[in-house]
Amino acid sequence: MEPVILNGKALSIQIEEELKERVAKIKEESGVTPVLATIIVGDNPASVTYVRMKGNACRRVGMEPLKVELPEETTTEELLAVIDKLNADDKVCGILLQHPVPKQIDERKCFNRVLMEKDVDGTNVSSFGAVTMGQDAYKCATPAGIMEILRRYNIETTGKNAVVIGRSPILGKPVAMLLLNANSTVTICHSKTKNLPEIVKQADIVVAAVGVPKFVKASWIKKGAVLIDAGYNEGNIGDIDLENCAPLSSAYTPVPGGVGPMTIAMLMSQTVDSAEKKYLKK
Repeated sequence: MEPVILNGKALSIQIEEELKERVAKIKEESGVTPVLATIIVGDNPASVTYVRMKGNACRRVGMEPLKVELPEETTTEELLAVIDKLNADDKVCGILLQHPVPKQIDERKCFNRVLMEKDVDGTNVSSFGAVTMGQDAYKCATPAGIMEILRRYNIETTGKNAVVIGRSPILGKPVAMLLLNANSTVTICHSKTKNLPEIVKQADIVVAAVGVPKFVKASWIKKGAVLIDAGYNEGNIGDIDLENCAPLSSAYTPVPGGVGPMTIAMLMSQTVDSAEKKYLKK
């Protein structure tokens, strides 16, 4: 049986259509257009591209993007002042600080300054803690996108062995917690993990998020596993050797067109959630 391609691009288009209706209702009932503010420090080419893509997605669903561009030499205190201003702006429903920021900035301090109710990218430690405890808070966008793919494709998580390769604070750790909350048995692997191939061979669900091209090999994959490739490396290459691994799977996310589009879709979705809570008193 051919593996199912978990088409994040198609799903993201479907989600945007759903969001258009919700945004139209917000505008109709409140007379307000929701705003997503994106802060970018410096001119990292990849970051510039991502911010443009997020702005375009905002417009497609009927929201207003607000791009705040700061110079490379911006200090932590200057960035915190900008975040404070956006926190206080009643029109702004979501705030996104584009990662990475220049090395002189305390990124974690700045992420944590974003109010939880506007933290639509789920990067505040309070948001992460609340999500981990199963409480209502915004999730990190990429992990949220992964879980939405699993949900919309009816992939069972309860009782499944899930192996997450990578432990970053905005991907590996939060997706592991979301899978745990979805009743999977979760193993988190990383650069210090011993016998990694043997551990991955036990997995019903593999989430690769290490940032190393084709890191996961076909010999590691259990027949029928679900492969979620959250990596994106130069040349449109993921963290899984999909050419050789995908045929062994029951389902997999392609690169590109898998997890990436869902990240932006979840950012839009959580901003609309925030706007509804603000303007429709949900």
